[in-house]
Amino acid sequence: MGQPLGKFAELSGKVAVITGAGRKDGLGEAMARRLAIEGVKVVLTDIGQPSGENLPQSAIGTTEEMEQIAMEIRATGGEVATFTCNVLEPQDVQSAAEFALGHFGGLDIWINNAGIGYLMEPVVDMAVDKWDAVLGVNLRGAFLGTKYAAEIMQRQGRGGRIINIGSQASKSGFPHAAAYTASKHGLIGLTRSAAIELGPDKITVNTICPNHVTTGLGAWQNAHFSDVTGKGHERYMEDMRARIPLGRPGLQEDIAKACAFLCSDEAAYITGEAMNVSGGEEYH
Repeated sequence: MGQPLGKFAELSGKVAVITGAGRKDGLGEAMARRLAIEGVKVVLTDIGQPSGENLPQSAIGTTEEMEQIAMEIRATGGEVATFTCNVLEPQDVQSAAEFALGHFGGLDIWINNAGIGYLMEPVVDMAVDKWDAVLGVNLRGAFLGTKYAAEIMQRQGRGGRIINIGSQASKSGFPHAAAYTASKHGLIGLTRSAAIELGPDKITVNTICPNHVTTGLGAWQNAHFSDVTGKGHERYMEDMRARIPLGRPGLQEDIAKACAFLCSDEAAYITGEAMNVSGGEEYH
C-alpha cells in the first residue's frame, strides 16, 4: 500500500535531508513524517552516539532510535534512509549531502534542525567550552549544512529549499540562555545573508521560530526551569499557557506543517524570513 497523498503534490519525489532527526517525538521526526506523507524521499541524520558527559538522554539521537524512526516511516509507505552525521564536522555534513545525492539521486531540501538546548546557565556561570558547544552545533552546524547543501543545489540548477529551525529565542532574550539565544539570533543573520546570495539560484532560505514545544528535550527544559524558577512544574506550565494567546505550547506537528509549507511551491516567493510559529506568543 502506497504512502497517502499530502497537501503539496509537487513535493512528491523531492529529496530532503534533516539533521538532528534521530530522537523520538522530536521536531526532526515530525518533519520527516510530514514530508514523507508529501512523497518526499527523506534522509534522517543524527550524531548516533553520546558526545559528552552528563547529557540528558533526550539530547541524544542514537543510531538505534534513528533506525526505529526510519522503520516506522517505511511501514507507512515512505522512502527514508539514515546517515550518521556530526554537524560540527565539515566532512560529515558534506558526506550527508553527497549521500542524499547518491542514494536518492538529488537534493532539493535541507533542514538544519540539529541543536543544543540543554546547556542553560547564567551568563556569568557559563563555562567557555559550553558556550562554544552551543554556538558550534546551533550555528556552525547550520552554516555547514547551508554551505554543502547549496553547493549541490547550485550544481543541479533546479533551485531548492534550505530551512533553519530557530526558536522564540531567535527574537527575544531569556535568562539562563545567553548562548542559546545568541546562536538562534545568529541563525536569522545566516538566513538573511544566505537568502540574498542564493536567491539568483532559486534557492530559498528561511527560518522557523517555534515557541516552546514539549519534545523529549522540551520536557527536560520544563523540569529544569520549573526548578530554577522555584515555581514547580504545574505552576510553570500554567504560566506558560497563560502568556500564549492560543492557550497552549506548540506541538511537533505545528512545526512540521510550517516546514511542509515552506518546502512547497506555495512558498516559492518567500525567502529570508524568520517565521514565528508560536500561537501568538512571539509576534515580531
